[in-house]
Amino acid sequence: MGMGTERPFETVQRLAVRLIAISPAGEGLRLVGGLRYRLLDGSCRSSLDIDYHWDGDLAEKRDEILALFRKKLLPDVKSRLGYDGTAERAVGPEADSPSVKTINLAAFRLDVPGSRIDVPLDVTRIVCLDPPVVRTAGGTVYLTASDSDMVESKVIALLDRVFVQDRDLVDLFLFQGTLAPDARARLKKKLATLSIARRDVEKRVLRLRENLDAHARGVDKIIREQVDGPAAANLEKAGGGKMICGTVLRLVENVVGRARA
Repeated sequence: MGMGTERPFETVQRLAVRLIAISPAGEGLRLVGGLRYRLLDGSCRSSLDIDYHWDGDLAEKRDEILALFRKKLLPDVKSRLGYDGTAERAVGPEADSPSVKTINLAAFRLDVPGSRIDVPLDVTRIVCLDPPVVRTAGGTVYLTASDSDMVESKVIALLDRVFVQDRDLVDLFLFQGTLAPDARARLKKKLATLSIARRDVEKRVLRLRENLDAHARGVDKIIREQVDGPAAANLEKAGGGKMICGTVLRLVENVVGRARA
């Protein structure tokens, strides 16, 4: 994500996560999700949001970050990009979730219609079996989850979300090589921690299999809109969304078991 080539929303993302990484409000926060893969692992998929894992009170940490953004990030975005901006707590039914607290970060040019950038930031909690690790990018130290906890969180997202996010299929495909040899035992422990019963796991794997064609279309859309050009072309040549979804389904069945139809 270099300054010369990145898109404005990626510049805003990078400024936001770097500010958090060097500020007291960011101590102990683990950068996770698609942006972690993009920024620290060179993922070919751009992420549209920012995700952090936090062990403590989610609402309290959200409000700390919100104050930091209003004081320092928005003026920085204005100075660097010429964009005005806002940072607000998310409102509505989903904003009351005990498992995630969201900041809606927006940047825009008042004189340019259609220039608005929306970058949601979620403070959430994933199940981590490993201690946090540090990674660096551009001389900045970022705290993050281990590779194993990261990729396992993508498997769990496919089994635990009410609505499967096709981006999780893409990320799991791209980073399947980071699954640990004992991933099956680790995931069994994590699913138990989340009180997700075996029968529910089977139902969700079956649901994934039954909706594979619809997910393949969603993945194709992500390839077109969020994946860097050369990588997107190669993925399409290799079978695109259908290939990715089939690979991920087999992977999930391997680490959590096949569903009984």
